[in-house]
Order: sequence, then C-alpha cells, then structure tokens
Amino acid sequence: MKVNSLTPMIYTTDIQGTVDFYVKTLGFECLANEPEWGWARVKLDNADLMISKPNDHLPFEKSNFTGSFYLNTDNVDEIWNKVNENAKVCYPIENFDYGMREFAIYDNNGYLLQFGQDIKVGV
Repeated sequence: MKVNSLTPMIYTTDIQGTVDFYVKTLGFECLANEPEWGWARVKLDNADLMISKPNDHLPFEKSNFTGSFYLNTDNVDEIWNKVNENAKVCYPIENFDYGMREFAIYDNNGYLLQFGQDIKVGV
C-alpha cells in the first residue's frame, strides 16, 4: 500500500470565517475557496487542510474532534508571539520533559491546534 499524503478535512458552518482564521491569524495561504460547493483548502509549508460544510450524509450539530492537530515547527516561539493574543489559548508555551517546547490554541470552530518544537532535555 502507498499513501501520497494525509490532508485533514474539518467541518464548519462558517467556511469564510475559518479560512480567515487560518490565513489572517496563522499565515496559511488559501489555495481554494468555493462557497457554492461549501469547500475551501488552505496550506502553510507542509501543512495542508481542507475546510468543508457538513456533508448531508453525516449528522452534524457542531464542530468537534476528539484529538488535536499537531504542527511540528522549527520556530515555535515566533508562532506563539504571533498568535497568542489573537486566539483562544488552551495552554501557553512551555517546555515539556518529553523533549518538546509547545503550546496549544483553539481555532474559530473550537478545533485544538498544538504547535511544537523539538528541544534537548537532560543533556
């Protein structure tokens, strides 16, 4: 089996608001925004995300996801400084014993986004 990529698709009733959050707050580029189809796609470096209105075949009351989207980066402090005042913070930037410096925010739909950078521990 071969898989070329994994692109999460999140559901929202506010496509434009979600595109605006990812573009204006996080610096993603909008690759496609098709309001008549209820679909958009954004990308930042190697992070790719599709945004969609809920499919008629699936029950949808509100945006939910039981996990998080984890974005590994080499500049976590720079990102933190850019977004911490413009997003709802889950936990602020800190160093963890497992070798990561990270923080987490919620997007405009309530999806959890974690940003992390490898750090040296116990050396």
